[in-house]
Amino acid sequence: MMQSVKNWLKKHFYILKVRDRLAPQVGIQQRQLFHYYQDLQAQGRLPGLAHTGFRVFSQFEEDGKLLYIFSLIGMRHKTFLDIGADDGVNSNCANFYFHFGWNGLFIDGNATAIRRGQRFYAKYPHPHMPPPTFVQGLVKRENVNALVQKGGLSGEIDLLSIDIDGNDYWIWDALEVVQPRVVIIETHVEFGLRNIVVPYDPDYVYPGQHPDYHGASPVAMVKLAQRKGYRLVGANELGFNFIFVKNGEGDNALPEVAVESVLQHPRTKASFARFEAIKDWAYLEG
Repeated sequence: MMQSVKNWLKKHFYILKVRDRLAPQVGIQQRQLFHYYQDLQAQGRLPGLAHTGFRVFSQFEEDGKLLYIFSLIGMRHKTFLDIGADDGVNSNCANFYFHFGWNGLFIDGNATAIRRGQRFYAKYPHPHMPPPTFVQGLVKRENVNALVQKGGLSGEIDLLSIDIDGNDYWIWDALEVVQPRVVIIETHVEFGLRNIVVPYDPDYVYPGQHPDYHGASPVAMVKLAQRKGYRLVGANELGFNFIFVKNGEGDNALPEVAVESVLQHPRTKASFARFEAIKDWAYLEG
């Protein structure tokens, strides 16, 4: 069953053209899939999260995995926060906006990308929802909560996505104004299974001193998540976008998985060797 689900998803949802991404049948198929997963849950026949990925708007196959998760825990608020969103188009949140009527906030430091995103969402408006909010600003520990409040979000939200190629760990650590049920965040798989974090630099902009010297290892990110009350349930196929679910949300249907289990792709394992060039640089323990 798991392989047949995976093959069906690849056939129907690996979509690249914008008009195809927005087609009504794409939303209809996903709503059918949403209910299908709920039926499988009732029967005790759920596929594993690793078999549910597909791409509509997300950069990789996160759209499918997030849909699977929310089919099991419910779309309570239909709200998202995407930090490091660029233009909000190839976003982990865009699919939920267009096909499930979510709303939320995109934050990015690139003013040109923000304007591009605003034009896109004005050109392709949702028939019943206002466009998402865009806030421009270089996100730091010191201002992340203020930027989120400026965008009108607070309290419990459904989804937080963080991808800023640098201080991701420190931003999630500092974020307090919202309490997401699900978090998807980039880790630095080149650090392998070491428990390390690059020290915080409020002025960091990728690639910095070295393109591999930034971020936090998968192990360190899991430890941060655990301190904040979340468990690792999976990742994208290449293992760098970790998905966490708040404890108490779908614990039986979405069990915790080991870090090693999501770092098995050959490309991911090969990337571990890149740590050699920066092994003697300064790190903190996660």
